[in-house]
Amino acid sequence: MGSPLNRRSFAKVIGAGAAAPPAPEPQAAAQPGYRTASPFDVGIRSQLFIDRVLVRETRDIAFTLHPAERHPANPLVVADRPWEGWRLELFGSAIYDEDERLFKMWYVPEPVGWFGPAPGGASADNPTCYATSADGIHWEKPLAGALTSPDGTRTNALLFATHLPSVVKDRAERDPGKRYKMTCYIHQPREIRGYRTMVSPDGIRWRLHSKTPICRAADVITSYYDTDRRLFVAMAKIGTPVRGHNRRVFYVTTSTNFDDWTEAELAIYPDLEDDAGSLGRIEEARSLLDVPDNPEQMRTEFYGVGFHQAESCTLAFPWVFTINNEARYGNQEGPFEIQLAVSRDLKNWQRPFRIPCLPRGRPGDWECGIQQTASSTVRVGDEVWLYYSGANYTHGTPVLYRPEGAGRKTKYTSSIGLARWTVDRFVSADAGASGGALTTVPVVFGGDRLEINARTRRGGSIRVELLDAARRPLSPFEQSQPVRGDSVRHQVRWPGNAAPGALQGKPVSLRFHLQDAELFAFAFRSDARGR
Repeated sequence: MGSPLNRRSFAKVIGAGAAAPPAPEPQAAAQPGYRTASPFDVGIRSQLFIDRVLVRETRDIAFTLHPAERHPANPLVVADRPWEGWRLELFGSAIYDEDERLFKMWYVPEPVGWFGPAPGGASADNPTCYATSADGIHWEKPLAGALTSPDGTRTNALLFATHLPSVVKDRAERDPGKRYKMTCYIHQPREIRGYRTMVSPDGIRWRLHSKTPICRAADVITSYYDTDRRLFVAMAKIGTPVRGHNRRVFYVTTSTNFDDWTEAELAIYPDLEDDAGSLGRIEEARSLLDVPDNPEQMRTEFYGVGFHQAESCTLAFPWVFTINNEARYGNQEGPFEIQLAVSRDLKNWQRPFRIPCLPRGRPGDWECGIQQTASSTVRVGDEVWLYYSGANYTHGTPVLYRPEGAGRKTKYTSSIGLARWTVDRFVSADAGASGGALTTVPVVFGGDRLEINARTRRGGSIRVELLDAARRPLSPFEQSQPVRGDSVRHQVRWPGNAAPGALQGKPVSLRFHLQDAELFAFAFRSDARGR
């Protein structure tokens, strides 16, 4: 989804009645830089099964979404300082600073008047705050912020009225004053309101960088640095007509230098399948909702997006907002949940599973109503860590709109937790005891050996064949030795220690024979660049 739009595709995707820009007639000639995707070049990168790009055919194979595991100590960061008010939201980032060997987090509390007015009379609520951790589990809040309370109390608050502080540390930046880079939404003062960029020498002292907004704005933006593409990538919420409602959807904009940003293009938006599932998601949160359902308002929107850079694709974690009605105190009512999306070009996104990759807590749990992710994941050894905030209320609950008598910090609050996956284990191709097979499209590769990320049950195994593009067996790779056990780096071996490196650059298809097994990913690896 989310390919560049012309008049026909925009009308088809968004629905009748939506405004569409004029576009030229389709051209028969290939666009500059076009290169066929077949055979598909997998290089030495791990190939996941979240999308089906590389799957040609299957027999008795099921694809299974594997939800994240919550850290048992959740929530890890709570509103426990006077200036943090009644809740915390991870409307920001968590990173691991390799130079300092320190986890760092930028988050947003709601102190409700603690700091008084900001310079120029702007609201000082929802400041950006800062926390650090040696292990990513136990967090400290250093009193290094520029914001102090009216009585001079030092805090960890860095900036006034700055939402969604997505932060990266740019180790290649030559100017030490720009080592840390941030995209954010500045809502006060009004003259600089919008999606903006900021820079810092240390992640604590920040100054405005962009002279104008990087794209038109609503109020939510998340970003990360794409190390493979060497691009700063931002997803910005921009209200757009979709199927009869002006909805929260996300546009992608990129920059090579953090100064010049591309025109934002529609990328992630709800479709008919999302809307069809709305009532089911609403029923799961029924006990939390403040207003009855209105069929004319019931729909799905996206509130924000987190990211994970896998080797061969980009994963997104859309914050799925399911609306059941208008709220009593303004805005819309409904719960959030985190789902999974995948793209190989940042514009076309697939979402094969419309269920949570991080299920909400049960009614009464600290995260039973709303979940919002950090802007990007953190790789820790062979794990992928995703920090997120969770709340025990929904989007229209009076506590968000009425400060008195609504249960702030007594009944309702929001805190920050951690979810984890084993690396690349988001989706598996599975077969039972009777066995199954998966055959890929023709690929070319650049490695010397084949590794698979897989888990077998007792008595189970995985064998691999290498075929030519016409799916004829290639000798001596007709059938590998069985792979058994649980490893993210099983090496596949063939009789006689035949090395697949002899087939480098030649189109091959892989056929995986699974029995009582889960296959998460495969990769041709190079001894010179083994991972």
